[in-house]
Amino acid sequence: MTNTSQSEFDGIEFVLAMLDWLEQREESADAVDEAFDLLADERRRLLLQVMRTYSEELTLPDAAEEVAVRENGCKVTELSAERVANVYISLYHDHMPRLVDAGLIEYDQERDLVIPVEVRDNTL
Repeated sequence: MTNTSQSEFDGIEFVLAMLDWLEQREESADAVDEAFDLLADERRRLLLQVMRTYSEELTLPDAAEEVAVRENGCKVTELSAERVANVYISLYHDHMPRLVDAGLIEYDQERDLVIPVEVRDNTL
């Protein structure tokens, strides 16, 4: 019998659960691939979690600060300004455009606001 670490076991269980869930859905292979691609990066997942947690528009600096807190598992007062700035730049140039293109969030560049889709949908 091989020795399987807890994280490997959790990963196996997760994959099998996802496969079971996907079998019950009628999503195209392209839609599934796109969803997994969007969720493949932890920083994108964290930004989506932050937006779901607050369920309201946030300034990008505030969203970046919250993502940095969650990434580092510390209080905001323990983060360096450089760390938050690096997260901000990464979100602005890489992660947000992907999530905006996918329709998961909106971004108002003029006001530097990140807007979750749920907020936008409720105001229509």
